[in-house]
Amino acid sequence: MKLLHLLLSIALVGFVPLAKAERIKDISMVQGVRSNQLVGYGLVVGLPGTGESSRFTEQSFKAMLSGFGITLPASLKPKIKNVAAVAVHADLPPFTKPGQTIDVTVSSIGSAGSLRGGTLLQTFLKGVDGNVYAIAQGSMIVGGLGAEGLDGSRVVINTPTVGRVPNGGTVEREVKSPFTQGDFITFNLNSPDFTTAKRLADTINNLVGPNSAKPMDAASVRVIAPRDPSQRVSYLSTLENLEFTPADTSAKIIVNSRTGTIVIGKNVKLQPAAITHGGLTVTIAEQQNVNQPEPLAEGETVVTRQSIIDVDTDDSRAFVFDPGISLDDLVRAINEVGAAPGDLMAILEALKEAGAINGQLVVI
Repeated sequence: MKLLHLLLSIALVGFVPLAKAERIKDISMVQGVRSNQLVGYGLVVGLPGTGESSRFTEQSFKAMLSGFGITLPASLKPKIKNVAAVAVHADLPPFTKPGQTIDVTVSSIGSAGSLRGGTLLQTFLKGVDGNVYAIAQGSMIVGGLGAEGLDGSRVVINTPTVGRVPNGGTVEREVKSPFTQGDFITFNLNSPDFTTAKRLADTINNLVGPNSAKPMDAASVRVIAPRDPSQRVSYLSTLENLEFTPADTSAKIIVNSRTGTIVIGKNVKLQPAAITHGGLTVTIAEQQNVNQPEPLAEGETVVTRQSIIDVDTDDSRAFVFDPGISLDDLVRAINEVGAAPGDLMAILEALKEAGAINGQLVVI
């Protein structure tokens, strides 16, 4: 029987890495300061025969010509292969003013083979309220490439039916922001946590004064702010650069069954358990050692703990020991004997079902 002993000495009260201080602006957002999504429908022209000839493309083409006073007979069906119907979308950043430009993304919605070499014609970009906030137009940059042979063989690199128009959208309407309204501003945490919210409020109160900031819940901290817009900007500029130490994240294990990726938080610990998976047996043990100083020597008698992981790759029975290590040490030990990611996932799921993991197991 081949037996591999992996001795991992873990100091339970040993070195604890210092948490990193973060700026308020890096872990939170100001309520009301957000981008808005815009979308529109348009035509791309000038394609080298890679366009499409469909009913809605012909209808859009006729509608465009009628806008210029050109009316085609209803019985005439133009055969166009250099035009493609596209969906255009963009994000309108906060505080963007009329006349400024934004990038737009253009995607084919029909059977066009490629948008390379095409030009987007004037397209109205609307918000969720139906109002036009920007107008897009311009030559596209397409990173993809497609080629097709006479025998039907085809090679496609990246995605030739999606392109971008840098600075192709001109903003026509400003979205009103509530940033300058009221007597307060609110910081919304990117990762809600009660301890982090309290620490953020305490950091602001230490600078501005007591009761200037109040945590409203696990995600929001409300701060008193001046009404004058220029003073509010300066005030927020100071607050968002304050540094404090966020709370540790909750104990979680993230498992991606499709890619075999496993991420284990540092706060995940094991309860008493013994594991047998196929021919693999893993046991966890902890023993206490008494360190006695020499006679007449200075020092105190202390009790130290030593954790031992025993991994047996042969077919044998599992037996139970007391725990004394974190889960990442168990994973490292299993990897030492070459266990596949699928085996490790199965072990983690079984441990969770047995209540031997004090963290949350999330499978994505």
